Amino acid sequence: QVQLVESGGGLVQAGGSLRLSCAASGRTFSNYVMGWFRQAPGQERDFVATMSRSGSSTDYADSVKGRFTISRDNAKSTVYLQMNSLKPEDTAVYYCAAKTLGLLKSRSSGNYDYWGRGTQVTVSS
Repeated sequence: QVQLVESGGGLVQAGGSLRLSCAASGRTFSNYVMGWFRQAPGQERDFVATMSRSGSSTDYADSVKGRFTISRDNAKSTVYLQMNSLKPEDTAVYYCAAKTLGLLKSRSSGNYDYWGRGTQVTVSS
């Protein structure tokens, strides 16, 4: 099984930046499609970003496009989410997820097999 651990969350002012990290266990990290999702209190878990196994292809939710960047370092078995120009609406618990079957990126949380415990991001106005 795959274990994922997020870090890097915190409290920032609107317009600020944060970089989230997700460290994965196992030697087959480069075979996983990776994704980021977020969940605000009382809300459903929403898609944020996803990246192909090689890192050559990405997809973003419209709400974060142009502000967030997903990247990965397969040598370190780590995926990142650089968040710039943060807005109060970005406040949520952010989760990383691994899709171990198939090579296609996905916006659907149901297609991801493993999940981290999440890290809190709070953006004040």
